[in-house]
Amino acid sequence: MRVLLLDGHPDEGRYSSSLLDHYKRSLPSTAQVEYVALRELAFDPNLKHGYKKRTEWEPDIQRLAAQFDDCDHLVVAFPMWWGSEPAMLKGLLDRLFLPGFMFSYRKDSSLWDGHMQGRSADVIATMDTPALFLWLVYGNALIKRWKGQVLGFVGFKPVRVLTCGPIKNGGAEKNNSKWKGKIEKMARSIRPKAPETKEPRLERFLNR
Repeated sequence: MRVLLLDGHPDEGRYSSSLLDHYKRSLPSTAQVEYVALRELAFDPNLKHGYKKRTEWEPDIQRLAAQFDDCDHLVVAFPMWWGSEPAMLKGLLDRLFLPGFMFSYRKDSSLWDGHMQGRSADVIATMDTPALFLWLVYGNALIKRWKGQVLGFVGFKPVRVLTCGPIKNGGAEKNNSKWKGKIEKMARSIRPKAPETKEPRLERFLNR
């Protein structure tokens, strides 16, 4: 099992990073683990031309693309800021989740095929919003987006999301053991759907 851990916090030593570290420690000893801190990568997060014109990948993006291509399971950890992930992580999605690599639209159709099938994913999101408030007031928008419009869209399945909040006013200290217990269960119960359908995509994308 090849597991890719992606730390999406732009700063080091933060709570979401510590939870990702705990996930790493909780993985079975047989797991092949790669850990990437997004803040250490050098790339332009702005997909200036959209899909109209090809934007070449920087070396760090191409290396990360290879890690996505190889992995069986992805774990992403980040803080929720203004209802979403930090700007650098959003920029990574724009630059990396490209047609032909992560997904392809079908000819003359609005439908698409996700090319990350055979891989699964977990998301750990820290926030100051209580879970009940996130659900009742905001309709779990962050969860629905990452499960359906981001990772699920490109074929990761299942996609599990753990929301950890509120962090402020002692919330992290109060709930730390509970959240770490949930993370341990996630790390020990990785089950990609239909792993036999996993197919490398990077080489054909780069040589298109």
